[in-house]
Amino acid sequence: MPIGKGTKIWHPELSNIHPDARIGEDCRIHSHVWIGEDVFIGDRVKVEAFTFIPPLVTLLDDVFVGPHVTFTNDKNPPSGRANWLPTIVREGASIGAGATILPGITIGRNARVGAGAVVTKDVQPDVVVCGNPAMVHNHR
Repeated sequence: MPIGKGTKIWHPELSNIHPDARIGEDCRIHSHVWIGEDVFIGDRVKVEAFTFIPPLVTLLDDVFVGPHVTFTNDKNPPSGRANWLPTIVREGASIGAGATILPGITIGRNARVGAGAVVTKDVQPDVVVCGNPAMVHNHR
């Protein structure tokens, strides 16, 4: 598992990080995190405890992921890998505690996802979304 310089994984024995996941430099990965294969995490990313990141999720530089966030990759589980959809979180975005991100979503640069939100559609850059389903609350 390639892990960048300066990255700290708190209590790795309490997490499940696939050897094929790529984690950039100066990241903070807290305990009880599940990171699947083919996950890419950029530089200076912080992932809080109890987060689930399945295969095909990309978190670009300077992303914050709060505790208990769940990313998904399968709209019709268990459909199998051929039907999984990639998710991307662009630079500087922040995802609040307990949010759920459905498969195939792009969260734009510097966007904010409120705690507990269920993201069912792409999130444009520089907006704040919250609720279930997540809706634009305001622009940053």
